[in-house]
Amino acid sequence: MTIEEHVVLVDSAGHALGTAPKTEVHGRETPLHLAFSSYVFDHEGRVLLTRRADRKVTWPGIWTNSCCGHPLPGEPVDRAVERRLSYELGLAVKSIDLMLPTFAYRAVMANGIVEHELCPVYRVTVSSPVVPNPEEVGETRWMPWKDFTEGVLNGLLAISPWCREQVPLLDELGSDPTSWEPASPSELPPAARL
Repeated sequence: MTIEEHVVLVDSAGHALGTAPKTEVHGRETPLHLAFSSYVFDHEGRVLLTRRADRKVTWPGIWTNSCCGHPLPGEPVDRAVERRLSYELGLAVKSIDLMLPTFAYRAVMANGIVEHELCPVYRVTVSSPVVPNPEEVGETRWMPWKDFTEGVLNGLLAISPWCREQVPLLDELGSDPTSWEPASPSELPPAARL
C-alpha cells in the first residue's frame, strides 16, 4: 500500500497552517507551502544541474538547480534535502548548509499551474557519483559555478523560475560557493524550525 505524501501549508509569515496531499496542491490556486531548493557541488566546485523529468506536473523538461522537494510534516528540512538527493540522484551527502533561509517565490506556468513555495535554499557537497532516477530527473550536467551564474544572470541559460530568482541572491554571497557563510537554522521560518 502506498502512503500519500503530504506537504506543510504555511502562512506568509512561515507559520504552519496544516497539511495537504502533495498531489492536490499544485494547480491554478496553489497555496503557499513549505519546500526547499538545493545546489550540489563536487570537489572541483562545480554545480550539478538537473533537467526535470518530462512527467513532472510543474516545469517538466526544464533545467534547474540540483534538487528541489518538500519536507514531510514533522521532518527537518535538511533531512528532507538528504532524502530527496538520495531518491532523485542516488547521492550521499558529505555536508549540507543553509544559505537562504527565507526564500519564497510564486511562478505561473503557461498552462496556468502555479508553484507557490516558502523555499529555504541549501548548499550541499557530495563525493559519490550521480545516479539519476528517471522518474524525477531527465538529465544531469556539472557546470563551473562561474559559468552557471554568468549564464543565468545574463539570460543565456533557460532555467526554472525559482532558480532564476535564487542565483542572484547566492551570487551576492560571493563568487566562491565554498566560502559562503551559512545562515543560522534559527533564521528558518517557524514551520521549518523542528
